[in-house]
Amino acid sequence: MDFDYSPRCKDLQARLLAFMDAHIYPNENAFYAEVNRNGVEKGDRWIPTELIEALKPLAREAGLWNLFLPKSARAPEGLSNTDYAPLCEIMGRVPWAPEVFNCSAPDTGNMETLERYGTEAQKAQWLEPLLRGAIRSAFAMTEPEVASSDATNIATRIERDGDSYVINGRKWWISGAGDPRCKLFIVMGKTDPHAARHVQQSMILVDAATPGITIKRPLPVFGYDDAPHGHCEILFENVRVPAANILLGEGRGFEIAQGRLGPGRIHHCMRAIGVAERALELMCKRLDARVAFGRKISEQGVWRERIAEARIRIDCARLLTLKAAYMMDTVGNKVAQAEIAMIKVLAPSVAQQVLDWAIQAHGAGGVSEDFPLAYQWAGNRTLRLADGPDEVHRNAIAKLELAKHTKLREDLSAPITRS
Repeated sequence: MDFDYSPRCKDLQARLLAFMDAHIYPNENAFYAEVNRNGVEKGDRWIPTELIEALKPLAREAGLWNLFLPKSARAPEGLSNTDYAPLCEIMGRVPWAPEVFNCSAPDTGNMETLERYGTEAQKAQWLEPLLRGAIRSAFAMTEPEVASSDATNIATRIERDGDSYVINGRKWWISGAGDPRCKLFIVMGKTDPHAARHVQQSMILVDAATPGITIKRPLPVFGYDDAPHGHCEILFENVRVPAANILLGEGRGFEIAQGRLGPGRIHHCMRAIGVAERALELMCKRLDARVAFGRKISEQGVWRERIAEARIRIDCARLLTLKAAYMMDTVGNKVAQAEIAMIKVLAPSVAQQVLDWAIQAHGAGGVSEDFPLAYQWAGNRTLRLADGPDEVHRNAIAKLELAKHTKLREDLSAPITRS
């Protein structure tokens, strides 16, 4: 087995690390200061930051733009999942960094969805400006009234009316919807509630300026509003869009969801490993800089145990993530479904534990805004819910394992869905 990264990946790693050192880490606190300043001086925390907009051209010039892109007609030099993994991990060390490189969720998943399932007209209208970073987008799937971990529960209606579809429903935790640059919603809803269970749903492209769309409220995560990106509750009331905006056709929504969420899940895991690495680094530096009871805290046995355990867990999570990426590249997402599910459970859990230890190592400072740990903890905790809760993924893993050794009556083809 070859565990080495490709020469191209190594080159991009080196350039990305240099960019992070030169432009991201030195501006880490400046980003949040600008968001807060906008809220005070302009009365609006949802204004895109000048800092990120200034860094984007530098990323393009450095050849560090759209790194997530898989090989396609529009990206003949696109990266494999295996090559992208260590790059995504590096960007994940700072929450806002991926946007600088046009590699942030949910845009990455939406761009892959448009590339994979969109018509040429849809790609020209929406994919091209997304690839340029001219606009942003959101993915509207999760709903407050139903258990959205089972996407067949989705209640939003998408009803045909002549040359249009009319959308009615309520969505929440829609990441990026608060950003004024968000110009596109990819909305999942039911076109035929009487059809077979997995062909009731469809996905449709909705211009964010369409009448009938109301952003009800931002939804903070443990008190963090994630401005100017945010996560919002949205109401769709008689939202009329052209019939040509449907993706693939009626009844294909569940299929598209599975194709979209596979890459999205592994990207989350890649970034979570970056979060864990950053937390371990900060923990080690803090422990070595503090003295308690006559010796450095880093010399105390309990902390050496935690450092060692953190290193073991991070490397395990990384290797399993790379295995999943390799399988996605070589045998496809469906064959790799067990590996994708396993990393989706493992990586956020590992990052959460390492973050918890790092917060403990920083004492009271760990829960403050003086260090990035508390914010990272809040954001990472959501990953145990986003793109399918742990329980759904564990159930899928168990069913696949049981199928190897027993006869199951359950439908093992039923895919994992989003929370």
